[in-house]
Amino acid sequence: MAVRAPYRSLRGLSALAALVALGAVGCSDVSEAVDSAKDGAKKAARQRSVFSLDVGDCYNPNGKAEGEAYLVEVVPCDEAHQGQVVGEFAIEGGPRHPGDEKVAAIADERCPAEAQKRAPDTWALPAGVGLSHYTPTKESWTTGDRAVTCTYTVEKGTFKGSLDTAKSFEPDQLTFLKGSNAVYEALWVHQPVTDDVEAALKDYQAQAKAVAAALGTHVEELDGIEGAEVGKLRATLTKAADQWEKAANAPDVDTFYLAYDQAFTLVDPNKTVPARKELGLATTVPADEAEVWAV
Repeated sequence: MAVRAPYRSLRGLSALAALVALGAVGCSDVSEAVDSAKDGAKKAARQRSVFSLDVGDCYNPNGKAEGEAYLVEVVPCDEAHQGQVVGEFAIEGGPRHPGDEKVAAIADERCPAEAQKRAPDTWALPAGVGLSHYTPTKESWTTGDRAVTCTYTVEKGTFKGSLDTAKSFEPDQLTFLKGSNAVYEALWVHQPVTDDVEAALKDYQAQAKAVAAALGTHVEELDGIEGAEVGKLRATLTKAADQWEKAANAPDVDTFYLAYDQAFTLVDPNKTVPARKELGLATTVPADEAEVWAV
């Protein structure tokens, strides 16, 4: 959670600490101390308030990945870093904070679409990179803070290079990615919180309706893309849309299960690999998705 604190440069404090450290070491250690002091001063000069992060900025968090954050170290994207800002938006609301859970739910729902404007092919993300966000706290809300900052980050290690790759794709690639992303967003955003399908049949049918609609749009747009493998995928997804529609309108649980089982199998991401290869897109199914369909 992000507290939108004003920017406060730490340059002077770090320089003073470096000078004190230099006075305390012997001549043989001066070079090492100087290098350390330079690194410290460089890092301090890069400190920025979380509030001042811009879309495209690459950064290293200060402290834990979760909880309240005040400052981050903004670095060039060609250096090793732990995160990059890939989207932002403002939450509408009155003077009263909606609550951490509601704010997080809004961020969870909107950040994927915002991020995909910058990084459309989620399969091409570096290993371990996942979507995260900084959101207003109850305290910062009272100061007018409504901003949500969407980021791609790694919990362990670092990565190099910018994830802002949207301009590198051709129109057909972007059309494919937009439709494909929408299908899986519909699937996961509407995923019911319980595994008890009978008790939550209406919720599961609402999910099925959303996926069927996303598939319908995706199939229609694929019709404008040439390629044998794309054509095969379009035929598969047409069948999938039909099964999701049947699941959405199932009169009972048993009928729902029959349609849902086929529908879910037909949107296995592995089935998109040949078409992705034909379009020159990433072809390695992300580990978390591969695990779901491997069950």
